[in-house]
Amino acid sequence: MRKTLLSALPIVALGVLGLGLALPAAASAAPASASYTADLQPVALSQVHGSGTFSLQLNGDQATITEKVSGLAAKFGSAAYPHVQHIHIGAKGVCPTASADTSGDGLISTTEGGPSYGAIGATLSTSGDASPAAALTLGVAPMGDTFSYSRTITLDSKTVAAVQAGTAVIVVHGLDPATLSAKVQAEKSDLVASLPLAATSPALCGSLVASQMSSTPVGSSPTGGGSTSGIQDEALLTLGGGLLLAAGGVFAARRRVARQN
Repeated sequence: MRKTLLSALPIVALGVLGLGLALPAAASAAPASASYTADLQPVALSQVHGSGTFSLQLNGDQATITEKVSGLAAKFGSAAYPHVQHIHIGAKGVCPTASADTSGDGLISTTEGGPSYGAIGATLSTSGDASPAAALTLGVAPMGDTFSYSRTITLDSKTVAAVQAGTAVIVVHGLDPATLSAKVQAEKSDLVASLPLAATSPALCGSLVASQMSSTPVGSSPTGGGSTSGIQDEALLTLGGGLLLAAGGVFAARRRVARQN
């Protein structure tokens, strides 16, 4: 009986140790949500001098978006300029460079930029439909040279996958024809023949990247600083105490058996 008890104690200790080895894997499970950001900058050759900040909080297929843009074309005729914008997916996940102007007209059209940023995965409309079907619905596009955008939309599985893979790109469309050459001003849109080329060409662009805040662990910094106030640290401390107690129990039991023998 004594030998049976004695032989079982190391197994108990090993079981506790096994729990300790499994704990970090459980604690490092993928978070339920993640944050992404994009730095919106002028597309090459666009003659745009604006910029924008873009953030996306992804929870399952729900994307909560916050955006601020300034420096775009202000007027379309006598009305505020509608700037359709989208999440593009399915390509290189980058913004086009000047070499994308394959026609040589001095402007990158939407289709010329396609090999860089891809097709439309979602429309960043102000209301209603947010699918690719609403891509050119001017009435629900943000308006004017400066705007703030905030909305939660549902993404399809391909768009979610692109965001998570780092291949999604934010593109804001609409240029001021007055800033472009006479040749470009006379060209028709490659998407809607009734509109000028400038109206649908990309103005601002930015690749969506995972926010550092969503990937930085709570507690210790990468250099080893910080405290043990996190849940995982508390669990490790408790586990450490359990391992010490288990080891002490094994040692004490061995001494008792040795004396009795």
